[in-house]
Amino acid sequence: MGETLLSGLVRAGRRVDHLLVGEKRPERARELEERYGVAVVSNAEASRRADTVAIVVKPQDMGDLLDEIAGELRPGQLVVSLAAGITTAFIESRVPDGVAVVRVMPNTPALVDEGMAAISPGSHCDEQHLAEAEALMSSVGKVVRVPERQQDAVTAISGSGPAYIYFVVESMIEAGVHLGLPRATATDLVVQTVFGSATMLRETGSHPVVLREQVTSPGGTTAAALRELETHKVRAAFLAAMEAARDRSRALAEGS
Repeated sequence: MGETLLSGLVRAGRRVDHLLVGEKRPERARELEERYGVAVVSNAEASRRADTVAIVVKPQDMGDLLDEIAGELRPGQLVVSLAAGITTAFIESRVPDGVAVVRVMPNTPALVDEGMAAISPGSHCDEQHLAEAEALMSSVGKVVRVPERQQDAVTAISGSGPAYIYFVVESMIEAGVHLGLPRATATDLVVQTVFGSATMLRETGSHPVVLREQVTSPGGTTAAALRELETHKVRAAFLAAMEAARDRSRALAEGS
C-alpha cells in the first residue's frame, strides 16, 4: 500500500522533489529511487523534514515505528495513518502534543486508482489537515470522511470488501466450469459482468434493487437463481460475515 500511494501521488502530478520515502532495506530503497526518482531516507529524517507524514506499516509494527520517529515530530505536523485497527488516540499518546493525526482505512483497488478510503480526524485536526489527507488519498481513488467510531464498520464494508467480491467471482467462475464452460470463457464472462454491473451502479445512480429488478423477469431464469440464493440465506450470510469483520476490527483497535 505504501508504494501504491507513492505511485499514485506521482501519477497525480506531485513533484518527486517534494516527496520523501522512509525505507530501512537498502535494496528496496534503491528500487524505489530508480523507479520513481524520489529521495529515500531514514524514517527519522523523513519525519523530521516532512510537513505530512504518511505511515504505512502493519498494525503490530506501529508502536516500534512511533518510538523511532516521535522525537522528530512537532506540533502542527500531520500524521496520516493507514494501519488497520490503530486508533488516533493510540498514535496521539505516543507523539508530541499538538501533532495532528488522521486515520485512514484504504482498500486494495487503490492499486489501479479505484480505491475507497475513509478518513477520520484525531483531536488536533483542523479542516486543512483533513483536506491534505483527502488530497493524498484522492490520488488513488475516492475518499469519504467518517467519524472514527464508524471505522470498524468501514473496515468490514470496503476495507475487507474486495475479498468478498473476489470470493463471489471465484464461486461464479467455478459454477461456470461446472455448467460446462471453459475456465477462460467463464472468467471473461464473470469479470466483465461484475465490472459492467459496478459501472452501471456508479454511473446511473440507481438503487441496486431497481437494477436487479430490471434483470429479473417474472418466472424467468434470474428469478429462479435468486430464489435459490434466498433459500440458502446468502443475504444473511453476508450480514454475519461483515459483523464478524467489524468485531475483529474492534478487537484489533482495543488491543492497540
